[in-house]
Amino acid sequence: MTTASTAHDTAAALPGAAALLAAYRPGPSSAFFAGPSRTLLAEGVRATVADPGRAADALRAARADGLEHPVVVGAIPFSPGAPSRLFIPELAEWAAPLREDPLLQLPGARAAVTTWQQRPVPAPGVYRDAVGEAVRRLTDDPELTKVVLARTLELTTPGGADLPSMLHRLARRDPDGYTFAVPAEGAATLIGASPELLVSRRGTAVSANPLAGSAARSTDLAEDVRRAAALLESPKDLHEHAVVVEAVRAALAPLCADLTVPEQPTLVRTAAMWHLSTTVTGTLADPGTSALDLALALHPTPAVCGTPTDRARRLIGELEPFDRGLYTGVVGWGDLDGDGEWVVTLRCAEADGDLLRLFAGAGIVTASDPAAELAETAAKFRTFLHAVGLEESK
Repeated sequence: MTTASTAHDTAAALPGAAALLAAYRPGPSSAFFAGPSRTLLAEGVRATVADPGRAADALRAARADGLEHPVVVGAIPFSPGAPSRLFIPELAEWAAPLREDPLLQLPGARAAVTTWQQRPVPAPGVYRDAVGEAVRRLTDDPELTKVVLARTLELTTPGGADLPSMLHRLARRDPDGYTFAVPAEGAATLIGASPELLVSRRGTAVSANPLAGSAARSTDLAEDVRRAAALLESPKDLHEHAVVVEAVRAALAPLCADLTVPEQPTLVRTAAMWHLSTTVTGTLADPGTSALDLALALHPTPAVCGTPTDRARRLIGELEPFDRGLYTGVVGWGDLDGDGEWVVTLRCAEADGDLLRLFAGAGIVTASDPAAELAETAAKFRTFLHAVGLEESK
């Protein structure tokens, strides 16, 4: 393994993404992050970064202390003021994207046969009631236009999950997305496969890819195509998506010399879901603005919180009976040059001992149907249920 190096100098030339995936071992001083442009394995802790606003200072200090090409990697929580789980690794190794490694095209090992106990929090009926209450609040308050409500599914088994094997299955299931495993609180690990790029920066080029508006995939080809076409024409989903795209545009416009926002969304797919997608691109006005600066300016988008942000966050606090922690936060990496990739922390779970805690949410607007939103969260759980050898959730 090499000392931390600049991704854009090396990612296109280095083979061995599958080797980095195989080398990952969970723990408080290791992280794995793979996206469509590069793969990163980080090990050892040179410094921790509790405040993401001080990451640039920490990177400069690491460089002055002899780390040739320092990077910061890890996760930022959903709630403002909560400590981040960011660190500067002693060692980092870069490789080409997972999707370009032929070893990842070979069939992977099946999930081991394990007996998992399932406990939904809140119970499905309670979640439907919360969605109904959110719709009522939205209807009564025209200024509150969207809120995202999440639920969790707690899976327990003696000895806990086999995280390296789970990470392999997540990477193989959606190789075009973002696969990650980073330290969480204490001995816990945040592991996931997010489809949504919050923001990336390479030089002065900026890209964001907000997703909002979803439909579950079908194993029947004709039905799958019908669902995709219906999503593209759904007034409820198109409205939900437009709210998010406008928030991204408003956050990035003051920081960019130019910004391109397509008028209509397109579709992206994962193994479990269809999503409405818009790719926003621009050029930085100030080259000193880092990818992490951009991520902090965008976080949280209406795709994970709602709008207006403060009022949606308060309603989430009233209606969700758990702390989101790192879920719907930000996960990724950034370097001393300011380049980096930060994605929305979705399709994820927190593993801690015998417990694997899955998260899924849905965007609620006045046209939302509680039963349909419950079904959407169940579909989103499938990414992880497949990874642990289960297919159905409660």
